[in-house]
Amino acid sequence: MTLGSMNHLGITVSDLAVSTERFYAPLLDFLGYREVERAPEMSLWLAAEGYAVNLWQAHPGQQDRVVDRYAPGFHHFAFNADSREQVDRCHDLLRREGIEVLDPPADYDYVPGYYAVFFADPDGLKYELVHIPAEALAEALA
Repeated sequence: MTLGSMNHLGITVSDLAVSTERFYAPLLDFLGYREVERAPEMSLWLAAEGYAVNLWQAHPGQQDRVVDRYAPGFHHFAFNADSREQVDRCHDLLRREGIEVLDPPADYDYVPGYYAVFFADPDGLKYELVHIPAEALAEALA
């Protein structure tokens, strides 16, 4: 493992079954994760590299809380893509699955070559799939 790389991401959702079926299963499968554990209150997804995503069922009385990306807490999470084509294929998957696309694939001027798609889960949590060319990242860190 590389210092600072993601180990696991824990996400609480309002309806575990619905969120898994409508959003997380298609997305995480596309990203190379496999579901390895499921219980009524959680599921665990692992990638070959050792990264994990844990999905948790919200407690009773908490399911109706509204996500606000500009209040303290989670704003968004970005997954890496190896190529622009993977970003485009993910966008195709999102559209096919009826997942809310916030911003379709485009170039962004954060660093040269930054290419990303932004989308939301059923609770409004924002995600991104981004490709940054290795040379652009090396230059930005220089």
